[in-house]
Amino acid sequence: MTTTDDLTLALEAATAAGALLRDHWNDRGALMIDAKRQGDFVSQADHRAEALLRDRLLGANPEDGWLGEETEGRAGRRRWIVDPLDGTTNFLRGIAHWAVSIALEQDGRLVLGVVHDPLKDETFSAVEGGGLRLNGTALVPAAPAGFDAALFGTGLPFGSMPHIDDHAADLARVLPGTAGVRRMGAAALDLAYVAAGRLDGFWERRLRPWDIAAGLVLMREAGIRTEGWSADERPEDTGTVIAAPPALFDRLAATLRA
Repeated sequence: MTTTDDLTLALEAATAAGALLRDHWNDRGALMIDAKRQGDFVSQADHRAEALLRDRLLGANPEDGWLGEETEGRAGRRRWIVDPLDGTTNFLRGIAHWAVSIALEQDGRLVLGVVHDPLKDETFSAVEGGGLRLNGTALVPAAPAGFDAALFGTGLPFGSMPHIDDHAADLARVLPGTAGVRRMGAAALDLAYVAAGRLDGFWERRLRPWDIAAGLVLMREAGIRTEGWSADERPEDTGTVIAAPPALFDRLAATLRA
């Protein structure tokens, strides 16, 4: 299957999952909800959306591998990495910031990313070497503001996560020199917003592959520089990401790594 076929398939699957989730959003009070750990929830909507995505993506590519948040994975030279509902807590609380995230990894390299926001009818997509698109139209972000006017995104640990103090220290270093930091609760959309220039950068520790895989493709195709907590670390290997346009990256990374 060609990359074009893969992208068409991913876009159609994301749109179908988004329609299913939108129906659940309109009747979310009826959902059964479980807590995987303190502050980490899963609902029928997550499970049903992932089942739909798995059926669509693996139905068209039976030999492909799979890594989803809610279902058992399997290895493969090509592997779909999926978060059926990134931002579950937002979804369940009626906060309109959540998305479907789909990435394709081939021979260990991320080559395709789709982040679909059903409520805003926005679909960010990219394939390796093809640039960033929003609803199918090429998107070239404006040049970033200077660091003192920059708006960054992040995620905050919750519950009993061991790195709460580390992140509090990050905020104490970053906030004084910038226009602010946003914690919006859906990493996939946050990374898509960095790619689109709505945020000027992002950082977070210890995310899972399905949280960031699609967003990494989007950002790289938009010219965003991405590293882990050290320059030789790949975010897809560790789940820790620092991302910003080249003009801002060195200062953001130096501030965080201080």
